[in-house]
Amino acid sequence: MQAMPIKLFSTLRRRNMADWIPVNQPCLTGNEEAYLIDCVRSGWISSEGPYVKRFEAAMAAKAGRRFGVAVCNGSAALDAAVQALDLAKDDEIIVPTFTIISCVAAIIRGGCRPVLVDCDQKTWNMDASAIEAKVTARTRAIMVVHIYGLPVDMDPILSIAQRYGLYIIEDAAEMHGQTYRGKPCGSFGHLSTFSFYPNKHVTCGEGGMLVTDSEQLDNRSRLIRNLFFQSARRYVHEELGYNLRMTSLQAAVGLAQLECLDAAVQKKRWMGALYTELLHDVPGLQLPVAHMEYADNIFW
Repeated sequence: MQAMPIKLFSTLRRRNMADWIPVNQPCLTGNEEAYLIDCVRSGWISSEGPYVKRFEAAMAAKAGRRFGVAVCNGSAALDAAVQALDLAKDDEIIVPTFTIISCVAAIIRGGCRPVLVDCDQKTWNMDASAIEAKVTARTRAIMVVHIYGLPVDMDPILSIAQRYGLYIIEDAAEMHGQTYRGKPCGSFGHLSTFSFYPNKHVTCGEGGMLVTDSEQLDNRSRLIRNLFFQSARRYVHEELGYNLRMTSLQAAVGLAQLECLDAAVQKKRWMGALYTELLHDVPGLQLPVAHMEYADNIFW
C-alpha cells in the first residue's frame, strides 16, 4: 500500500473532529470526583495513600484473585511480571505475533527470548493449537494476550502449561469484565496484568495492575515496583527494581471506574451489536466474532 502523503495526512487531521470516532471515550460520571476530592483533602496523594490499597483489593476481587499490585501503567505491569518469575538469561517465553510491542519488550528487557506463535484468523487471538510445537527445553512461560474483546481459548493452553511445567503470564489489558467459561479473565495466569489507559473499560488516565494468587509472587512484585526497598533493611538492595508506583489520585479514579464496570461492559456490547448490524453486508470487511462457545465478545 502506498504511504499517505504527509500534507494530505495533516489536512485530514485538521478536519472537524466531530467526524472523528475515537476508540473509546472515558465515562467519568460515577464517584470519580468525590473520591478525588476526598483524596486531596486527606493529603494522601502519593502511592502510600489508602486508595491504592482499596483499588488493589477491589481489582483483585473482581478478577477472582487473592492479591493485586497497582503500578503506573500496563506495560510496567508486564515488565514486573517477567522479572517476578526470576527467569534465567535466554529462557524462552512463547508470545503471540499479534499484540502490542509491550509484550515482546518486557520479555527482551527481562533477558529472555520471545518465541512467536501465530494467531487465529477468526478471533485474532493466539492459536492454541500451534503452541506445543514451539515448546523447547528452554521454554519457561507462555504469555497469553486476550485481544480486543474475545478471550484466548485457555483450556488447551493451561493443559500445555501443566504438562510442561510452564508459567502463564496473562495479559488481560483489554479484558476488564470479560470471562472465559464463566471465570474472570485475569484469573488464569500465575501472574495476570491489566491496563488502565483511557481506552480501557476501567481507566485512571494511566495505570496498571498485576494480580496473582501466589503470596511469593505478590511480595516479589511489590519489591520490583518499589525499587526493591526491603521492609527490614530498606536501603540494602539485593536486586534492582523500578519506581512503578501508582498514585492515590490515580487509584481513586480507578476505584470509581471499577464500580461502573458492569454498566460499561453492557454498553460496549450494545455498541458492538449496533456496529455488527450496520456493517454486516459491507463486502470484504471482517467483523469481530460476536460469540464463541466459551465467551461473548465485550467489543473492546
